[in-house]
Amino acid sequence: MSSAQRTTPRRTRTALAWAGFAAAVIVVAIVGGLLARSAAWSERGALDPESAGPDGARAVVRVLEAEGIEVRIARDRAAAQAALADSDATLALPDVPGLSDAAVRELTERAGDVVLLEPRSRTLRLLLPGSAPAGAFADEEISPACSFPPARRAGDVVAGELFAPATDGEACYRADDAYALVTSTQDGRTVTAVDGRTLLANDGVDRAGNAALALALLGARPTLVWYVPSPADADGAAPTLGELTPPWVTPAIVLLLLAGAAAALWRGRRFGPLVAETLPVTVRGSETTAGRARLYARARDTAHTAEQLRSAALARLRRILSLGAHASPAAVADAAATRLSEDPAAVRRLLLAGAPATDRELVEFSDRLHDLEAAVAAAVRPEGTTR
Repeated sequence: MSSAQRTTPRRTRTALAWAGFAAAVIVVAIVGGLLARSAAWSERGALDPESAGPDGARAVVRVLEAEGIEVRIARDRAAAQAALADSDATLALPDVPGLSDAAVRELTERAGDVVLLEPRSRTLRLLLPGSAPAGAFADEEISPACSFPPARRAGDVVAGELFAPATDGEACYRADDAYALVTSTQDGRTVTAVDGRTLLANDGVDRAGNAALALALLGARPTLVWYVPSPADADGAAPTLGELTPPWVTPAIVLLLLAGAAAALWRGRRFGPLVAETLPVTVRGSETTAGRARLYARARDTAHTAEQLRSAALARLRRILSLGAHASPAAVADAAATRLSEDPAAVRRLLLAGAPATDRELVEFSDRLHDLEAAVAAAVRPEGTTR
C-alpha cells in the first residue's frame, strides 16, 4: 500500500471526528437552549399568584376563587390598568421599583382598594404618607389590638416585617414600637400594607390566622387584580449590559474567548486511537537491587546501607515472630531476645543502635543480622529454615 493510500483513510477519520465533534456541540447547544427556555417559562418569582413553590401565592388565589372572588392576574401594567378600569376591584400591588411615582399613582387611582404586598419606603411615602419600614421582623403570633374589621376577624397572625404607622391611619399587630399592618382610608379607598412574603406565601399562609387575614384583605371586593410587574413596564428604556459596563470589557471578553479557543486547539489531543508503544527493555528486580548496592558502595555510605539492612531485617523478624506490621523496633528486639533467651540489651544494640564505619564492619554487621534471623527462625520453627 502506498503512502498516499494510507494518508487518505487517516484524513477521512480526522474529518469525521471533527464533524462528530461539531455535531455534538450543536446538539448540546440546542438541548441547553430548550432547557433554559422551559426553565424560564416554569420559573416564577416570589409571591407569584400562579406559583406553587414555597414563595408563591397560588394557595391564596385558589381559596379566593373558591369563595367566588374573580382573580385577574395582570403580568404587565397595561393589562392591570385595563382590568381595573372595567371592574370594582382590589389591587394586589408588589414592589414596583421600575415605575415612576406618577405611574404608581395612576395605577392605584383606578383601584377600589389597594393591598401593598412588599411595601418599600417609596411606596409607603406615595400611598401611605407618614408610614415607613421599621426595620424589624416578628416571627411570632401577634394579636390585632385594633378596630380594623379584617384584622379583628382574622385574630392572631404571624406578622413578619413591621412598619411605623401612618399619622392619619390605623395600625394593627403591634410588636415593640412597630406594627405588622398599617392602613388608611382615602376618598373611599382603603390602602393597606402588610408583609406579603410572610402572610401570603404558600409556606406561611397556613400559620395562625394568616389565611383569614389574607382573604379578608384581598377578598373585600368581587374582583382581585393581582399585578405582577414586568421589566417592560419600567418608565424609559432599561440600560443594556453594554451601557452598564466600561468600553474595554467587551473587547477583553472577546480576546479571552479567542485565546481560550486557541489554547484548546494547541493543547488538545489529536483525534484518533492512542498509539500503543512497548517498553524498550525490562529490568529485573535483582538487577535493580544490585545496581543500587553498587551505588551505595561507590558512595561509601555505610551508615545508609546499614540502615537499609537493619530495616529489612526488622521486617523479616516481624513476620517470623508473628508481630504486627506496625510493631516498634524495640518490641521486635525484645521478642527476639526472649525467644533466644539472649540479653535484650545486646539484641537492641544490633537492631536499634550503632552504625558500621568501614566496609569490613558493614560485612560483619550484615552477617550478625543474618545469624540473628536464622537463630530466631530456628527457635520459632525448629523444622524449618529462614525464608
